[in-house]
Amino acid sequence: MAIDVTGGYSEESDYLLLERPTNLEMRESVSMWISDREGRFGFPRMAVEAVAADWENRGIEANVTFPSGRVLSGAGGFGAQHVKQMNGRSVSLGGGPLRFEVKEPLRHWIMNFDGTMYDRNVADQVRGLDGGEPRRVVIEVDARMAAPPWNPGERAERAGNRGAALAVGGVGGQRHEQLFTCVGSLSIEGEPTEHFEGTGLRIRRTGLRSLSEFVGHCWLSALFRSGKAFGILAFPPRIFGEEPSFSEAFIFDGSKKRYGKVREAPWLTHFDPHGGECNLSIELEDGEIVNIEGVTHDSLFLPADRPMHGDWSLDAPLPMPFHQGGALYRWDDEETYGMIERSLPRDRWKDA
Repeated sequence: MAIDVTGGYSEESDYLLLERPTNLEMRESVSMWISDREGRFGFPRMAVEAVAADWENRGIEANVTFPSGRVLSGAGGFGAQHVKQMNGRSVSLGGGPLRFEVKEPLRHWIMNFDGTMYDRNVADQVRGLDGGEPRRVVIEVDARMAAPPWNPGERAERAGNRGAALAVGGVGGQRHEQLFTCVGSLSIEGEPTEHFEGTGLRIRRTGLRSLSEFVGHCWLSALFRSGKAFGILAFPPRIFGEEPSFSEAFIFDGSKKRYGKVREAPWLTHFDPHGGECNLSIELEDGEIVNIEGVTHDSLFLPADRPMHGDWSLDAPLPMPFHQGGALYRWDDEETYGMIERSLPRDRWKDA
């Protein structure tokens, strides 16, 4: 039986804004997190950000990470790309070297990157060191959605808990995320082109966004070969050992999405870029417990007080360290690579 990957979401929600919003604080964003099925590399947070206050000035985050600790980064501020339209709708969002395009809403997207990245190492990022050898990088990805969309907080909102739903929405505005399978290629200057099959997560966000009162987070998601999938978003508790201050989770069994909450999450109390434990436990609404084992696989590190999007003039320094990357997850007898993003104030780390 074919999967309804739309999950009841409107196709209109997947198209891009055609004109600059009148609210100057309004943001438009598309991002993808991609993992090679063989674990050779990942693309954590390939993202285009646009803000109405300076609509033609785009923020880019683009990364290639390897389990060896190698990181290529291409973040920065760039001019907007030409907007492609179809039937009166905008179907593309791009800036500088990075472009996303809707081929079929909620079903089929493509991504292309062609530009300079700087060859670095995650250990140098932890030490706050900049620099790196510039290399031309070309990435092409063709993504087919494989699970229904999810918006962290949607279950709370459907249950009438507007406070919890708005708390999550205040982080990301109106958004949804959707897991996919993909094929693509990676070309790094001076190295053979790598063709790959993979999985990933696509995020579509329009709205206001502020990290000024952010307290940290733990966000994980992955798609397995059988079609099973999961996603969680949790904010840290006041005291570790207690439940998160807010959390929502879902699992997908290949045909049905079920909701739950996070019982245990791998908070960023220390940082191991490869092989670090990132287990999680989800309690579903009927009381069933789902335990998923995980270890970090390919990582990048963003220190506090550094902007996420490089020299983009509209970016603000991060209020705390961020870990972005890929992880190897095991659920029952299946393994897959998926995404992980975590943040936590440095004074809450184990060695603080």
